[in-house]
Amino acid sequence: MGQTMTVQRSTTIDANPDAVFALLDDFRQWPQWSPWEALDPNMTHTYSGAESGVGAIHEWSGNKKAGQGKMEITGSEPPRSLDLALTFVKPFKSENTTRFELNPTGEHSTTVNWTMVSPMNLMMRVFGIFKNLDKLIGGDFEKGLAQLKSLAER
Repeated sequence: MGQTMTVQRSTTIDANPDAVFALLDDFRQWPQWSPWEALDPNMTHTYSGAESGVGAIHEWSGNKKAGQGKMEITGSEPPRSLDLALTFVKPFKSENTTRFELNPTGEHSTTVNWTMVSPMNLMMRVFGIFKNLDKLIGGDFEKGLAQLKSLAER
């Protein structure tokens, strides 16, 4: 297997794992907290497959900032972990894996770890994108986790 780059961020949310997991396991909940929704107010969303859990699919298409891609839930172990296959079509093609891990840290508290592993294909290395990927996407992960925290703590 070729080289990869990992981006990971964490936060603690004052809500139980079940409440947090429900916001992750159903793609129809993502527009409420996803850090990428604001990139294009006219972004289109298509949902197919299962309603939630393994087999649920979300496809999006937006402007240059939002890009185009597809996510599919490939593993779902409520309320502990969620695995996604994430494919970007635009602005550049790449296939990534994403994982959310939820760990109870108190009676009503959950630590959420959000991790994405991306291949470092030749084009990515040539353009030096991976040198800045953690900074670029890490900020989005931080924003998304903050919005997820705010939503789950209501």
